[in-house]
Amino acid sequence: MSRPTTPSWKRTLGGVLLAALLTTGCESPSVVPTADGRQNLHTARIEGTLVVQSKARGNAVVFLYDVARPPPPAGTGRPIAFTVIPAEQLFGPALTTDTLGPFTAPFTLSLVPAGTYLLRGFIDADTCRSGAQPCRPSDFNPWYGVTSEPNAGDVGGGAVDPTTGATLALTVTEDADGNPLPLTNVSVSFSDTARVPLDRPAFQVSVLVGGDHVVTTGGGTKVLRLTPQTIRGGAVDQAPPGFLVSYVDANKDGVPDDANKDGIPDVWPRVVVRKLANVPGLLEDNDLDRNGILDPDGIDYPRAGSGRDGQPDLVVLAAGLVMDPILSALTDESGNPRMTPVVMPELQVAVRPLALDARDAAAPAPLEGLPQGRYTVVLIQSTGQTWRVPNELAPAFAPAAGLTPVESQAFTLEVP
Repeated sequence: MSRPTTPSWKRTLGGVLLAALLTTGCESPSVVPTADGRQNLHTARIEGTLVVQSKARGNAVVFLYDVARPPPPAGTGRPIAFTVIPAEQLFGPALTTDTLGPFTAPFTLSLVPAGTYLLRGFIDADTCRSGAQPCRPSDFNPWYGVTSEPNAGDVGGGAVDPTTGATLALTVTEDADGNPLPLTNVSVSFSDTARVPLDRPAFQVSVLVGGDHVVTTGGGTKVLRLTPQTIRGGAVDQAPPGFLVSYVDANKDGVPDDANKDGIPDVWPRVVVRKLANVPGLLEDNDLDRNGILDPDGIDYPRAGSGRDGQPDLVVLAAGLVMDPILSALTDESGNPRMTPVVMPELQVAVRPLALDARDAAAPAPLEGLPQGRYTVVLIQSTGQTWRVPNELAPAFAPAAGLTPVESQAFTLEVP
């Protein structure tokens, strides 16, 4: 059967569909997500309702995480996707009031493949709406590490078990043909009980012990001093009064945890000194696509005494907080542990000339020597807020990103 001639513009998807309708009596062509077989993937969606009980007002941000890579503080995972629900849609006529609610609004995350996920998020508080001075508008910006997390006054939330408060794992299943099925009626809750107490732990670094910022094999332990850094300029507004320090009490029994049984209580925050890629910029080693997963073709560094293991490595330097000042701050007048967080004006970090493959965080493997390159210092608070140097505010990167340069944010440790 002959077909009518199709103009070139009809070769787009819309044109193909229209041509198929016009060729009455012919068998309709199959329609797939794309003609490229590598991208012929079926996806679903996760949808439901936000429930907010809070005096805060602002846009709601909901993140999607792979359950195997949870976000800080539970892990170091990065969001797979996110959606923003405008404050006007969420709060309606109550946008200019401070009533607690509850307030509700629908949300949808699309293009979700089959798998198991976590939903976390926050209300990006806009205090300027209430006339507060000084005020801060909703300032979440996903495109920069220095603007992509909550600050003081924002309100956390997520998909949680309403009876226990435990984070829920949400599974997108498949039908008999292997197509993912939509997951509906999901509730994401926000409450003032999860209000963020401080701005992100923005910091500057100075070398307290060990001379300069160069780490060498056989060199001694370096001690870094981290002090709060107020940064106000352009898209960035950070004014942390200090660092939020607390004991880890995962089982909530009122007793500090000691997970590794070394006789020293576990504390927040945590510090990581991770290798950056040997390319210009801020990419982390063996994660050049920035998805938080080690690149399958990443570098396999030789291990101490056992050669290479055939897997890409997550290279870190052996580092940890200097505990004496922290334990002193977390001990009350009677010598008992303070189980509520305290704010400290500085932290000290000891960095040893020892490199580890931390791919298995529970059992890091020593590497042979120190992989050459730059290393970033990352701080993770119990609130899930993080900060790292260097970042996009470093003078070498800020102008291209449209940010205000801050010299202190260019600090790196270096292995020559």
